[in-house]
Amino acid sequence: MKQLLLLAGLVVGLAACQTTTTENAAYANPKGYQTENIFILTYDGLRWQEMFNGADSNYFRYRDFVADSTEMVTRFWDSDTLVSREKLLPFFWQVVAKQGQLYGNRRFGNHVDNANPYWFSYPGYNEILTGYPDTAVNSNDKVYNQNITVLEFLNRQPDLQGKVAAFGSWDVFPYIINDQRSGIPVNAGYAKATGDGLSDRETLLNELQETVPGHWGSVRMDAFTHHFAMEYIKKNKPRVVFISYGETDDFAHDGDYDRYLCSAYYTDAMIRQLWEYCQSTPQYKGKTTFLLTTDHGRGDNKLEDWKHHGKSIEGSYEMWLGILGPDTQALGEVKTPGNYYQKQVAKTVAELMGFDFAENPAMGEILKEMLAKK
Repeated sequence: MKQLLLLAGLVVGLAACQTTTTENAAYANPKGYQTENIFILTYDGLRWQEMFNGADSNYFRYRDFVADSTEMVTRFWDSDTLVSREKLLPFFWQVVAKQGQLYGNRRFGNHVDNANPYWFSYPGYNEILTGYPDTAVNSNDKVYNQNITVLEFLNRQPDLQGKVAAFGSWDVFPYIINDQRSGIPVNAGYAKATGDGLSDRETLLNELQETVPGHWGSVRMDAFTHHFAMEYIKKNKPRVVFISYGETDDFAHDGDYDRYLCSAYYTDAMIRQLWEYCQSTPQYKGKTTFLLTTDHGRGDNKLEDWKHHGKSIEGSYEMWLGILGPDTQALGEVKTPGNYYQKQVAKTVAELMGFDFAENPAMGEILKEMLAKK
C-alpha cells in the first residue's frame, strides 16, 4: 500500500511539474531581444495635453464641465505642471518616465500623430494594430476588418499560437481584430468571461456586469475590462495582450471633465497593478514590454473642442506614445524634436517579439529609438 501511495504521489508530482513547465515554457526570441511578452495598452482619446501638462484648470471654472472644482483642484492640480501631471498619472511619471520612454510633448517639438486622415476610433485602432492608415477603414461601423493585425500575425507564429488575447471596453473590438478569422479571443463591450473552470472572480465579474447599470450602450466601465483581463492573464499566461480602456473618450464626449480626469487616474492605477503583477510573476518578470498609446487626440482651440475629435476638429490627430521594458533605454520624457506616427506601432511590436511584420508596403517603420538595447 505504501509503495502504491508513493507511486501515486510521484505521478501527481511529475504531472504537476509537466504542467508548470508547459505553462511557463521559455520563449526564445528569434531576434535575441529580452522581450518574451508584450502588452499593447491604449487609453481611448486621452489627450497629450493632460499626459504632459496634467489637469487643465480652465475647465474648473465651469460647472458644465466640472461638478466640484474644489475636489478636482485638490486631487489633480498644481501650478507646476510637473507636479500636476504626476498627481494625475503617477504610474506614467513615477515609472514609465523613469524606466522607459514617453513621446509626444509638442512643447519640445516632439510630435506623435495619426497618419490616417479621420482621427476617430476604428481608423485609429486599425492604424495601431495593422501599421498603416487604410482609407477604406473610415467609420466606426461593426464591419469585420479585412486587414491583418499584428495580433493575428503573431498568433500565426508556432511559438505564439493560442497565446494572444484582447480585451476592450468598446464593443467594436471583435470586428477590428476580426475574431472570426484570427481566432483570437476578444472580450469586449459587455461580453462575459467564458469557458470551463471560471475563477470565483470571473463568476462574480459576470454577475456584476449583468446587474450594475451601464453608463453607455456600446462601452462598459473599464474596471470590468481590466479585471476580466487580469483574471485571464493569471490563468492562461498569454504572451501577447491587447487591452483598450475606453472611459476617457466617453466621459469627454459627455462633457464631464472631472470624470475624464478621474478615469485617467484610475486607469493609470490599473496599468500599475498589471505592471506590478508582471514583475512578480516568473514568466513576465524582466521579460515583458508595455507599449502605451491612444487612438486619437481631441480638440484644444476652444474649451468646448475638448469634447470632440475628428477631421473637422483641429488637433484631433495629436497623440502620445510610451514604452517600458527590458529592451528600451530609460530616456524618460523625450524632449528632442521629432516626428513619429501611430502607424509605427505594429512593426515595433512584432520586432520586439522577434518577427518582421510586412503585410503592406504602406506600413510605418519600426520605432528604432525604442529598441536601443541597454
